[in-house]
Amino acid sequence: MEMEIDSPKPESNDNQIKDDDLFRAAERGDSAIFKALSQEQFQRAPSLRNDDSRSLLHVAAASGHSEVVKILSAADASISGVNSTDEEGWAPLHSASSCGHADVVEILLSNGADVNLKNNGGRTALHYVASKGWLKIAQILIAHRAKLNQKDQVGCTPLHRAASTGNSELCEFLIEEGAEVDAVDKAGQTPLMNAVICHNKEVALLLIRHGADVDVEDKEGYTVLGRASDDFRQILIEAAKTMLEG
Repeated sequence: MEMEIDSPKPESNDNQIKDDDLFRAAERGDSAIFKALSQEQFQRAPSLRNDDSRSLLHVAAASGHSEVVKILSAADASISGVNSTDEEGWAPLHSASSCGHADVVEILLSNGADVNLKNNGGRTALHYVASKGWLKIAQILIAHRAKLNQKDQVGCTPLHRAASTGNSELCEFLIEEGAEVDAVDKAGQTPLMNAVICHNKEVALLLIRHGADVDVEDKEGYTVLGRASDDFRQILIEAAKTMLEG
């Protein structure tokens, strides 16, 4: 009697897409792959992580692929991983904000992203937007109740960051929305000091017009004028005089 040889049974996951392929699809913005996932794989997708502890949603958000972000963040926030963080504490919102993807930021916020979530450096999405000068995204974040005066681990507020990079339009917006002009970081420096150290003349004059204190001393004993170069110092003195006379 001949022995019957069982033919190999197809494994249940033979037709499933490999995890690495999903991460590549998230990076490319290939929404068709995610639409074609089985229910089982779709439910498992939020728990997948790459070597940097980033989720599929995080990769898609950082790459600016709004269609994939929509699909992956559609579930309840507790399931979708919209607030899950990588090894440096970055959530998808941090990355999308920092990279300037306004449409992705709106999708994430509408699907439960925490606008004031801090990463390991104590920074919120608004800190990164202020550093990069993304005015439109700053407007979106603040409309969703982003805290304007949140300090990071070194005591910097978003206005400190915007003043350092010299974006006067964004500084003006932050101040109008309620940013503290004379907020002090752990080095005792204010946004005006940051602007002066980085030689951002337009921002420095803007801050003085909004009442920034030119006499405050940092922890090394320097005032704003003490931090300024000779030519810049004269401009600041004239601006401060004008404010006093006004």
